[in-house]
Amino acid sequence: MYAVIDIETTGGQFNKEGITEIAIYKFDGVEIVDQFISLVNPEIPIQPFVVKLTGINNAMLRQAPKFFEVAKRIIEITEGCIIVAHNAPFDYRILKLEFDRLGYKFQKPTLCTVEMSKVLLPDAQAYSLGKLVRSLGIPIADRHRASGDAMATLKLFKLLLDKDIDKQIVKQQIKNEVHQGISPKLFDILENIPTTIGIFYIHNDKGNIIFIGKSNNIRKKLNQIFTADTKIAKRIQKEVYTVTFEETGNELIALLKEREELLHNKPVLNPTQRKSLFLWSVYQEKLENGYETLKIHKSDGRKNAVQSFKNQKSALQFINDLYKENEIVEEVQNALSSAKNINYPTVLHNELFGSLIASNQLKYKNIIIILKGRNLNEKSAVVIENGIFKGFCFFDLNYQILNAQVLSKILIPLIYTKDVLNTVKHYLYTKKDYKIISF
Repeated sequence: MYAVIDIETTGGQFNKEGITEIAIYKFDGVEIVDQFISLVNPEIPIQPFVVKLTGINNAMLRQAPKFFEVAKRIIEITEGCIIVAHNAPFDYRILKLEFDRLGYKFQKPTLCTVEMSKVLLPDAQAYSLGKLVRSLGIPIADRHRASGDAMATLKLFKLLLDKDIDKQIVKQQIKNEVHQGISPKLFDILENIPTTIGIFYIHNDKGNIIFIGKSNNIRKKLNQIFTADTKIAKRIQKEVYTVTFEETGNELIALLKEREELLHNKPVLNPTQRKSLFLWSVYQEKLENGYETLKIHKSDGRKNAVQSFKNQKSALQFINDLYKENEIVEEVQNALSSAKNINYPTVLHNELFGSLIASNQLKYKNIIIILKGRNLNEKSAVVIENGIFKGFCFFDLNYQILNAQVLSKILIPLIYTKDVLNTVKHYLYTKKDYKIISF
């Protein structure tokens, strides 16, 4: 659990400042579960430059609660949380300072989105909150007010969680829970798991990932694992300390992310996937009579396939659908398959056939695939550039998507392999829940 915080202060001499406004969003990694926003009477004057920056003046704070009146609420909402802030050393110092004045020892682990951004967003031109979130297409309202800045920090933090492939942020959270002696039972774990589509990570008490899975209903899948009688399921039931998850909003990103996470994290209880799932491929061949055609064979990584599939039935359907795009090619290919006489010149057929294949390949050269997001306020995108899979991202509905360059700053890259591209092509061929933008 995280407490995303932003604090506005009076300014002035170091360790003499007072809080003028505080905003805290309690965040479980997926959504806000509680929040606290309040002006605070610091009982000392606000520096003029701060008034100009924030718009908060002394008159506004005369009737505001003093810090000791909101302290209990702050303790309650941050209980069991890691403090997250943009420039966390500052916000945490100010918070501790106020509690020290009350004689209360306030001590929490912290995460700084400035430092995290420098690691996970190394190409950013600036790391101030305003410039950084604007460059990432994250909407920000009420700049230099606690609620607006805390919300922008939360949205930035969500993006950083997505980009943290090594899961260092989540591991830190689990270590914090272990330190506090929190050890949920299997039933308690399931209570906090959503019934949506996504990836789940089963951790042991060291925070290490021991199993990764994908499901259209994460809770249902975990329930099956927690009640199964197989050897691996029993080990999971014995070793699980907690489960984290990432909602993906759609099946395509779930498929891509599961594969990447398995390759990157190599969980000890996941069976090693040595073979490709795409066992059958469609290849372009020239017959003895000179006509070009398509044939289905077992996949051979040494040859260039037109497209690969999980079964022969899908491969055959692909060929039939492709031929239907050109009447002459379809007629010739039907004649070839039934050994009938062909009355169309080989050269002309092969030119049309080649154009058909080239057109099919061009479909996947430079595209942005727009899919559902994790909630009603966002969409997701999968980007293929120059025929190579570049990655995926989630973006706010208020953010205009124009081309791959616009998305590049928020893109979450994955390792490119033929299987990744095969997964995308197979999804596009078999599903209809997407929109394609060519660039």
